[in-house]
Amino acid sequence: MKKAILASKVGMTQIFDEDGTLIPVTVLQAGPCVVTQIKTVENDGYSAVQVGFVDKKEKIVNKDKAGKKEIVHRHGVNKPLKGHFDKAGVSAKRYVREFKFENTDEYALGAEIKADIFEAGDKVDASAISKGKGFQGAIKRFGQHRGPMAHGSKFHRHQGSNGACSSPSKVFKGKGMPGHMGCKKVTIQNLQVVRVDAEKNLLLIKGAVPGPKKALVTIKETVKAEA
Repeated sequence: MKKAILASKVGMTQIFDEDGTLIPVTVLQAGPCVVTQIKTVENDGYSAVQVGFVDKKEKIVNKDKAGKKEIVHRHGVNKPLKGHFDKAGVSAKRYVREFKFENTDEYALGAEIKADIFEAGDKVDASAISKGKGFQGAIKRFGQHRGPMAHGSKFHRHQGSNGACSSPSKVFKGKGMPGHMGCKKVTIQNLQVVRVDAEKNLLLIKGAVPGPKKALVTIKETVKAEA
């Protein structure tokens, strides 16, 4: 992998190509990201580039009227993280991720990574935390069939037999049951970059991308390109 970027999901829309074909696209605010640390084999045991995305405020410490008690606003960067970002010479960031690039030597501390590293036609993999669906039954969660809807069946949307009493006398692991659905890391491979707006740092990717609006999306060079 030689290029990757962190992005925020803006939403979906549709555009037309030169032939007038309508293309559904997902709009991503890709970067600008900054290099906050460069890890080397000598110092860290492996080679990687640490990247930060979205500015974050520092913690503000105020005192009460008596001037004794300190009131700390929690939604900020603590001192250890502040020192980490100051060492790199960049502002504090909300999201920090690592990428194992093949060309780590080409990146410099504090350098910006923008959407223009990708071009129209590139194939990428998009990873994000999927939308949460709450507690759902086996039919919606796993696509299982429902039972007869007659009044006397007493079996409509149940997940089916869980395990016979004599054999196997247990419920097998992996049995589809009701439970929490969504809120898992999902990766969609081989998505095509349709358009790149370098000035506004926007990526238009064909099709759907996991996650709700404003979700953090990781865009990487595809690892399993189609033949």
